[in-house]
Amino acid sequence: MLNKDRIKEAESNVKIYLIDGLIKKVKSDKEIEKLLLNNSRESLSVASILIEKELSALWVIVCAYYSMYYIAKAVLYSNGFKIGEKISHKVTSDSLIVYVKKILEKELIKDFETAQEEALELAGVKAEEMVYSFDRELEKRSRFQYSLTENAMQNKAKTSFERAKKFVLVMEKLLWHLITKIFEKEWI
Repeated sequence: MLNKDRIKEAESNVKIYLIDGLIKKVKSDKEIEKLLLNNSRESLSVASILIEKELSALWVIVCAYYSMYYIAKAVLYSNGFKIGEKISHKVTSDSLIVYVKKILEKELIKDFETAQEEALELAGVKAEEMVYSFDRELEKRSRFQYSLTENAMQNKAKTSFERAKKFVLVMEKLLWHLITKIFEKEWI
């Protein structure tokens, strides 16, 4: 899970990214959101085909990671944050920790409103787990793309693929919720 030092690092970095223009506040564009969502789904589909046919553990990991990367960028974008091109993977990871983790916790808690303390605890763990998953996949993709044996990569590829499926599902749900909130405001 994310530790306090990692969260503090992300918070500090995001302040710098905003000053340096690596993150910009924007009004979201539905076409860009759709493009990012489609890129996420396509990356996950390619990872699925690769894992099913046992073609390349390396590219399962890469595609699984990119499915997470694109959906993360879509959620950030729908919240008014555009990630620039420079060090975009690190910026996206830190931005998830700073901006999306809190939104995820809030939305997951709403989903479990009827439950007692256990559900609230679960919601906090799940939000943390989603952001942590992205952070680990970013690290793993870099490491595995340039080293490791094929057997080790096959095992890690399966983990990456499962993690990406779960991450994309939760983030798509969050994105859908955010989009419906925007539409509700526009229609009222």
